[in-house]
Amino acid sequence: MIRLGLMFLVVWQLAGCAHPNSPQPDDPFFAPVYPEMPTSQVVTTGSIYNSSFQSELYSDIKAHRVGDVITVMLEEKTKAKKSASKEITKDSSMQLDPISAGGAPVTVNGKTIDLKYNEEFDMSRASDADQSNSLSGSISVNVLQVLSNGNLVIRGEKWLTINDGDEFIRITGIIRPRDISPDNTVNSHRVANARIKYSGTGTFATSQKSGWLSQFFSGPLWPF
Repeated sequence: MIRLGLMFLVVWQLAGCAHPNSPQPDDPFFAPVYPEMPTSQVVTTGSIYNSSFQSELYSDIKAHRVGDVITVMLEEKTKAKKSASKEITKDSSMQLDPISAGGAPVTVNGKTIDLKYNEEFDMSRASDADQSNSLSGSISVNVLQVLSNGNLVIRGEKWLTINDGDEFIRITGIIRPRDISPDNTVNSHRVANARIKYSGTGTFATSQKSGWLSQFFSGPLWPF
């Protein structure tokens, strides 16, 4: 029976390590977006000017079409602090004077009959939580869609292979063309409905995760 329980724990732990929904490179959802090729018919006019070609010397380099590339400058900082305290105090007492009969106290073996009760209860709890996170860097993404109001839907990812593990950054969201800088960059705090994920896979990322026993003692199932 003990051996069966140990086998169950080992299988459970291995199943948790090989999660089927772990991120993988080349996810079709984050595939590059390419602009559609123009289908206009080429008319020979003898002129060296081509209206379908735009030179960067005279055109706006800021992203504004599907498939254009824009760089998102990651400048995310979050800080949360929470404290709670609880205190309960209870004090109760009761006293019964010695029993008397005929003006004289009633005794048993020379001792008066009386009763005294006193109870005190005091409980106090305090908890503090302080957490801060910071993410800085840059990632170039594609314009996925141009909305009717001119806003741009962006999406992209970046994967870095370091030693025995991979690190990745993924971002999706909506930006306004007016928030794009002349150098074709936009700050991450100006991305609406932003979904930014920075994580990793491999040996290093696995070593940062708590084991199943630590998760049990620090989880809601632990009664103490």
